[in-house]
Amino acid sequence: MVCSLLDTLNTHTQTAASVTDTVLSHTEHKENIFVELLHHIQDSKSVEIPFDHIELPHFLPINIFGIEFDLSITKHVVFLWVAAFIVLIVTVAAARRNKKTLIPKGIGNLIEVFIVFIRDEIVVPNMGRSGIKYMPYLLTTFFFILIMNLIGLVPYGATSTSNVSVTAGLAIIAFIMIQYSAIRKQGLGHYLAHLTGGMHWILWPIMIPTEILGLLTKPFVLCIRLFANMTGGHIVIVSLIGLIFIFQTIWIAPIPIAFLIGINMFEIFVALLQAYIFTILTAIFMGLGMQASEHEENSH
Repeated sequence: MVCSLLDTLNTHTQTAASVTDTVLSHTEHKENIFVELLHHIQDSKSVEIPFDHIELPHFLPINIFGIEFDLSITKHVVFLWVAAFIVLIVTVAAARRNKKTLIPKGIGNLIEVFIVFIRDEIVVPNMGRSGIKYMPYLLTTFFFILIMNLIGLVPYGATSTSNVSVTAGLAIIAFIMIQYSAIRKQGLGHYLAHLTGGMHWILWPIMIPTEILGLLTKPFVLCIRLFANMTGGHIVIVSLIGLIFIFQTIWIAPIPIAFLIGINMFEIFVALLQAYIFTILTAIFMGLGMQASEHEENSH
């Protein structure tokens, strides 16, 4: 009697253990699916092609003051170069076509639409007529970010702007241009004087760090905004794809696919919107520095 009870107890224990193992393995399987899917939006040292991948060149890290810098080429770097090449080819082709005719056609007409929009709706309202000289930089920034965003929606492509290092690089360039335009407009002496906020010298130890912090906050906002928006959109897409593998049924598949198509269409709008937002915020920050001296001259 006791032996039979022990056998029954062992049987139930083994069954419970097998059920627990099944649940844990199923949970781990779900987690592995998302880890594998998220891998596709992360940076890597290989570029995916249909049914295979290409390994990229790997260089030994450079040690500078005890800090190692890995300068190896990654997937995001490759698609950053691809975006730069596309911008160069398209804009040069559009410029040559527009030189040959007074009425722009085709790609030349499309590029001119963006140029006129950025000039009339972004540069002139925020920077004044004197800001037109900075249009080459702003146009390059807009088209470069736009192409990088759109490449991520192409099969086997990657969104370089979902890498914080890329957006940080763009933000650093924007920071340099913001300070350069302000110094060129105000003069170095006036530019340094505005760091005091017009306060008495006793308050300078408080005002100067505060003003410097304000200057650094602007590129930080540009960096994180672009990075977060582009990464967030791709995580949503990956999550919808993951639902198909989790439920593993043909009946649930059409629902995520329908939402996936809608999100992809929305991502095209987001790609254009984020390029516009980065450009207009840069123009606004540049305009604030350029117009500071004008406001003070008018007040005097």
